[in-house]
Amino acid sequence: MGKSIEHVIAESEIRDVHLRYCRANDRRDEELMRSCFHADAVIELHKGLDLEAFLALGRQILAQYTVTWHNTGNQLVEVHGDAAWAEHYTISSHRIAADNKGPLRDWIAHGRYIDRVERRDGVWRIARRKMVVDYTRMDPVGEGEAGLGSGGGSSDRNDPSFAMRLV
Repeated sequence: MGKSIEHVIAESEIRDVHLRYCRANDRRDEELMRSCFHADAVIELHKGLDLEAFLALGRQILAQYTVTWHNTGNQLVEVHGDAAWAEHYTISSHRIAADNKGPLRDWIAHGRYIDRVERRDGVWRIARRKMVVDYTRMDPVGEGEAGLGSGGGSSDRNDPSFAMRLV
């Protein structure tokens, strides 16, 4: 059975919500993060959190890492009118500075974001998100692996991507 152009557009808009979520994490952009969720959203980690509690927890957790990098793979979206189910596979890397717990290292998480997304007033946003970590690993960063000489990015608005944006 074929999909209507409206259905394909809805799928694209829903995938875009998730990609903005990943960018918001990596650039520590709380305004962008907020735009991914409806104000009454529930985000399930080990327990359900409202949006404000989730944002506060995010600030605390992300402060542990010098950089994060989310990469989205498979994305399945099923649209049913103004609601949709979506599952996004993600591999996220989290750089941890050397400390009393270990050397410079990367914590890699392989997981999925399972969403109920709703279109309200013509805008798709996440209404409920369950974060599932399927497995993780910790990798030490070897000598010479910390950077490739590009100057690297930044977890804020100093990142080169902001200077290149058209808006």
